[in-house]
Amino acid sequence: MRSSFFTRLVLTAALASMVPAASMAQTAPAPVLPIVRGDYRLATYGETIDKLVADFIEKHKLPGLTMAIVQAPYIPRSAGYGMTSLELDELASTKTMWNIGPVTQAFTAVAIMQLKEAGKLKLSDPASKFVPELPAAWSRITILQLMQHSSGIPDYRAHIDEAKQYKPHELLNLVRAEPLRFKSGTQVALSATDATLLALVVQHSSGVPYREFVRRHQIDAMHLDSTMFADEFGARASIDRPAAHPNDNQHSHFKSEEPFINPVEPATGYRMVGGQMTKVAPEASSNFFGFGDLWSSAEDISKWDIGLAGSVLIKELADRDVVYMPTKLANGTVVPAMIGWEFTHHPGFMEVKGDSPGFSSYLSRFTASDELVCVTLLTNKEGVDLTILARQIAQAYKADLGPGVDQAQIVVEESKYGPAETVARIRSALADAKVPVFATVDHAANAQGVDLKLRPTTVITFGNPKVGTKLMTEAQAIGLDLPLRMLVWEDARGRTWVGYPNLDTLAARYQIEDPATIGAMTMFMDGIARRAANVYAY
Repeated sequence: MRSSFFTRLVLTAALASMVPAASMAQTAPAPVLPIVRGDYRLATYGETIDKLVADFIEKHKLPGLTMAIVQAPYIPRSAGYGMTSLELDELASTKTMWNIGPVTQAFTAVAIMQLKEAGKLKLSDPASKFVPELPAAWSRITILQLMQHSSGIPDYRAHIDEAKQYKPHELLNLVRAEPLRFKSGTQVALSATDATLLALVVQHSSGVPYREFVRRHQIDAMHLDSTMFADEFGARASIDRPAAHPNDNQHSHFKSEEPFINPVEPATGYRMVGGQMTKVAPEASSNFFGFGDLWSSAEDISKWDIGLAGSVLIKELADRDVVYMPTKLANGTVVPAMIGWEFTHHPGFMEVKGDSPGFSSYLSRFTASDELVCVTLLTNKEGVDLTILARQIAQAYKADLGPGVDQAQIVVEESKYGPAETVARIRSALADAKVPVFATVDHAANAQGVDLKLRPTTVITFGNPKVGTKLMTEAQAIGLDLPLRMLVWEDARGRTWVGYPNLDTLAARYQIEDPATIGAMTMFMDGIARRAANVYAY
């Protein structure tokens, strides 16, 4: 769903190198006591959360955004910003529903584990035991492999025609004749087809429709009143959209009907088409059955997230660990991802994210007992990466949840891989983009050469002489900061970070007024860092 630039730039996660088991540190350490929470001065590097959000909305030209923060068991902050419709008088609020896209598959995974605990299935069962008439090449693929995204089954999203409404078996038919991308159980690549197959397993093993099962055992069980599927809007949402309302506020039902006070209503999704914001029909989400068809508010997602922390949704710790720990393939290789969740070297950290027709979504969880912070961000514009904003917000709640760097100066994202692998992934991404690497400086090796110690710290210098020359023609002094560079470093906690200069700040420093070029450079740098830092291709 991204531009052709990103299609060329980002390789599939199937090509991702895997990390050894010893490098992953998902077991949360003993808490640092005393645990201090409740600080009302929520800011990082002098920027309040509201300022961070407002600047992000302005920079990315978002119609609206919603945010909710967990400090378990509390949800101390839930807020809406901007508009949920560019055509109507509808504001982002605490009960606004947004399509949560790939976060849906986390609900599907919970449903699978609930059925496992009920004795209805085993993770070692082939999906074909429950879903009839699967292709021969899919017949031995297990439920666990679908959860790992290690099936090798192609992703049907590239074949979707949004003008059509697909039934689940029709989604499977879109890729039924294609060969597996790799031998099942040997690699990992995000595929909506995997999640749709899991949803069908839920349906066939439980004896009730998938969406009804999720409603009974998660939505209703957790009292998530602002969570539903698009086909439920008519019965469960409170939508006040009169055909005409001359000389009056669009809204009138709230004056006499309680459900329309701070109503549960769906946001309108948008994507950029030909430089214009274009509305996307809400029904488009229904084509991503089990992968991206759920709608929710940030506050509901946060409440559901708290339910993940203990036995409310998945009773047994061992079963929770299946979902919330990295994938271990049959050959022993560990991949820092599972059913949409990705894991870094920050102990107990996990995130699930992505976009869907008209929307972008993000959920992170810091599960260590002295942290227990979770950030949910949802916006009604497609193709927006919310990762860095979410980490800044988390850092405002607890300073050491972030990189300890001012993102106004250096844009930083935590890698799922170690330093050496992250450097290799940056170099690979640059090679695929046909961008030359001018130099790689290993500061740790240089320190060792003079009998000093330094944690892994590597700078990769690269660039496009045409672009650099254009900027230097306007302000020659910027040559001091060119070519472009990325820094990969390991901090004292064993976390690996990818950072590069904030190009907006750099342009302002040299008084360069060329937003198109700076914007293109920023998009390129974001894409390289995203590919290097993540398991899945977004």
